[in-house]
Amino acid sequence: MTDLNIHSDEVSKHICPIYTADDLDRLETFLFERGVLSFRPLETGLFPAAQIDAATSRSGYHNVWVRDNVFVAHAHFANGRLDTARGVARGLAGFFSKHLFRFDDIIAGAVDRNAPMNRPHIRFDGVALSELPEKWSHAQNDALGYFVWLFCNLAAAGAIPLTGDSLALLEKLVAYFRAIRFWKDEDSGHWEEVRKINASSIGVVVGGLEAMKTVLEAPGRSECFDPARIESNVRLLADLIRRGRGALDDILPAECVQRAPQKRRRYDGALMFLVYPVGVVDQAMADRIVGDVAAHLRGDVGIRRYIGDSYWCADYRALFPPEERSGDFSQNLERRDRLLKQGQEAQWCIFDPIMSAIYGNRFLRSGIASDQEKQIAYFNRSLGQITSTLQCPEAYFLERGKYVPNDDVPLVWTQANLWLALKLMQNTAALRAA
Repeated sequence: MTDLNIHSDEVSKHICPIYTADDLDRLETFLFERGVLSFRPLETGLFPAAQIDAATSRSGYHNVWVRDNVFVAHAHFANGRLDTARGVARGLAGFFSKHLFRFDDIIAGAVDRNAPMNRPHIRFDGVALSELPEKWSHAQNDALGYFVWLFCNLAAAGAIPLTGDSLALLEKLVAYFRAIRFWKDEDSGHWEEVRKINASSIGVVVGGLEAMKTVLEAPGRSECFDPARIESNVRLLADLIRRGRGALDDILPAECVQRAPQKRRRYDGALMFLVYPVGVVDQAMADRIVGDVAAHLRGDVGIRRYIGDSYWCADYRALFPPEERSGDFSQNLERRDRLLKQGQEAQWCIFDPIMSAIYGNRFLRSGIASDQEKQIAYFNRSLGQITSTLQCPEAYFLERGKYVPNDDVPLVWTQANLWLALKLMQNTAALRAA
């Protein structure tokens, strides 16, 4: 990874082959002062997917996604900004609590669980905490798993209390996961596309269930709640975790092993999140996932979501009007896929910071120089992706033969992941200086 594409001259002045703590402090100050890392929550504590303007209103990115908000909350939590992390967790809990009938109806079998609009909504109006009327691929088990994972990690750290109401909500999600048989449920996953059995979705749910089990088994928890209730929950969680891990054993390191060509997928960037931040795979599987991404999905500018991804394929702006570019293609993906030319997938900016963080965590454990070298290399790729206008884009795509940022700029998910990577850079610099 010797070649580095840098899109901002200002950012280039801060890119180093190796970083001291002072270098990183100056970089962090620059990124915040110049608005590269600018996080502006709604009054509910939640964050729109992208900065709200005319373009995001057309794309729908002024709305809230559960998944994106969990990553924003985790970045703030990792950087000691607990109020913001709590605000996201409470905002998401408030939305789900307002629409408990979605869980109740599926648990009771009162509605068709295969109809995505009957599922709990994972994209919504973040100001009113209300559902959106347009059709969407809401069958996204990973998003619900991320919420459980976030809330329980905050509770385990003492950053948010586990009250009777919050435990009841978590129990509702667990009952929902059991009702849909998450370990073999076809969902639209991280990329909101064709329904299939996704290892990345199963893994995130397992991570959430394991985090909840840890919280409930903490010393003194049975003194706060009925011990029989805690024991019953722990037994159920253990059973669901066992089922989820059994499914992962059958699927990983692939994303999907179903036979249908439109479902089967060997490589997918979403699997990286099982390595970090969720951490549900062992070191050997983490090595395989990271190696697969580097060998098969990494591009010159960013990292592809998967081979054959037609979202923001070459000349996408000329192919679709603004209101269709980020629409729901989950039931008509062939229309978009026909426009993709081999090797011309968009290259995303949410992955390189995660790769950097993964290698940073490895270096903290191993002290091996090559781990830190890769951490820095992926961190510098992440910095290189910052646009000439000092914004973090969703992805770069080919337009008239040149990679340019897509419309979704700045994307809060990219910002959050970059801040996480910066935090790990600060941690490894401190270790090296010790």
